[in-house]
Order: sequence, then structure tokens, then C-alpha cells
Amino acid sequence: MIKVAMLSKWHVHAVDYLKQLKAMDNVRVVAVWDEDKERGSKWAKEEGLDFEPDLDALLAGDRIDAVVVDAPTNLHGKVMVAAANAGKHIFTEKVMALTVKECNEIADAVRKAGVKFCISFPHRTMPHNLFAKKVADEKLIGDITLMRVRNAHAGAVDNWLPNHFYDPEACGGGAMIDLGAHPMYLSRWILGKPERITSTFTNITGKAVEDNAVCVIEFENQAIAIVETGFVTPSSPFALELYGTKGTLLIGGYNREVKMITKEITSSVPGWIIPSKLPDPLPTPMQQWVKGIEEGTPIDFGLEEGIQLTELMEAAYKSYREKRQVRFDELY
Repeated sequence: MIKVAMLSKWHVHAVDYLKQLKAMDNVRVVAVWDEDKERGSKWAKEEGLDFEPDLDALLAGDRIDAVVVDAPTNLHGKVMVAAANAGKHIFTEKVMALTVKECNEIADAVRKAGVKFCISFPHRTMPHNLFAKKVADEKLIGDITLMRVRNAHAGAVDNWLPNHFYDPEACGGGAMIDLGAHPMYLSRWILGKPERITSTFTNITGKAVEDNAVCVIEFENQAIAIVETGFVTPSSPFALELYGTKGTLLIGGYNREVKMITKEITSSVPGWIIPSKLPDPLPTPMQQWVKGIEEGTPIDFGLEEGIQLTELMEAAYKSYREKRQVRFDELY
């Protein structure tokens, strides 16, 4: 039985992560810590869990085996290094940390301790995105020249996001570093190593962080990605588009319809092709983490993937602040 502690209810996904863990027969959630003692104590009481206000005390000894980190992003480094040093397995909300330097400190502690680490990249487990990866890897539409991926909602205009999501110090940014993380890691996964990035961020609602954002990323293979996100768009379904030298893949709409047109596949019916079967979904990040702890199996979203995402974000915000294109090698 894996004994888990929830570290903070700051992020909106914390409640769902707890729900996922409670549904697992091989996991027992035993405690809550929160940097906001009132919030954490209330949550623990609601869920019938112990509340521990002292993080070091919670991490000491064998009371717990693992932690789920949903603390403010600017606390990720401190919290995860402490957890790793105490020998606790780590599941974290994205992003891993605000800077590559912090990520490397976390990675060093995790590797030294030999604990399991997983960052939550749920879009990489979904059938339509797995199909997009297959299309790119197998060159089913030729060499990819452009990728457009959009992930947006209306959290700021409909006022359902918590106010602390607009705190630039705690979050490190706004829509791009939160919701934009999904299209960012998808672009890195599908297109490979990035070279340069240019950011355009605007503010529709007057919050302290951007709520409407686009990044244009150039990759080593000469492909370009357009990453779009925002907190100000009702009825904005996910979209992923791949354009290649021999065809096009379109994924979008509320049912995430998949269709492709390509010179690489001969069809009895000319025009757009709708795949008869998509890849099976992968286990969720949480399922992969728990299995990795129990059985030592590989986890698809680990330290390297977490560092790569923060690299994208750190360069994106540098581009926005300095109003210029940024090379990724500037971060090192």
C-alpha cells in the first residue's frame, strides 16, 4: 500500500488528483499539507485526512511514501527538493518549476534519492494526440512544416478561476504558463528540439498576468509551431493541426474529430480520410506514477520532459518581457 500526502490545494487540479488516488486499491491518502493552513485544514477535515502544518515533520520518517505537489509554482523547487531529500516519490502539477535552474536542482535531488517522478502531461495520453504523434513520426503527411495547437477556456471572463491564478509571483505568469503548458509540451513532443521563440501576450480582463497569448516557435528541423491559449474564450474547443509537405492533419471541435488528407496514402475515395481507429489511450499520468512506484515501470513524463517544458516557458516569458525573439541557448 502506497501512503500518499497531498501537498497543497492551491492548484485547481488538486481535488481531481485526490479523487483519482482514492479510486486506487493500492494507494491510501493519509495527510494534507498546505502553505495556507486554513485552506489545508479545511480540506483535510472535509476528506477525513490528517492535516500537518509542518512540511518537514510530514516528510520525516515513514509516515508517507509519496507526495502529490499542487503548491504555488514558485514553491515547487523548495517543496520537491525537500520531498526528494526525504526519499518520497513525487507527482507534480505542471509546470515543474519557473526556471531551468530550479528544475535541474529538483532533478539532481530526485536522481540522488532514486525516487519516482512524474509530471502531469495528460494530453500525451489521449488517442487523438497519439495519432498526431504517429502521423509526424511516420511521415504520413511528409515532413511537418507547421503545427498549430490551441487550448483555451473562459476562466477569467466567467470568473471561475481562483484569484491566486492571477498572482504573477506565485504563478510566474498567466494563461501561457498554466493552460498553455499543454500545447507547449505537445509541440515539443511532436516537433523535437526548439531553436527560437517569439511571444505575444495581451490582457483583456485587466488582471496582473496575461489572459490571451500566442507563441511562435522555430524548431531545429525547420518546422514552426503556433501555440495559442487564453482564459478569455468561451466555446473554444481544443485544436491541433499539422501541415506537411504531402498533406494535412486536422484535429478539433468538441468531439475532437480527426481527419487527414495526404499523398502518402492511396484511398478508394479521394479527399479527406477519417481514421477508422485511433490508438488506445495510455494510462493516465497518475496511473503511470503509481505503477512506476510499485513495479519500477517507466513513466512517460519524467524529469527530462518537465525540464523541456520549463525551458519553453522561461524563453517564452523572456521573449514577452524583452519584446524580441529569444534563442533557447540563451537560457544556458
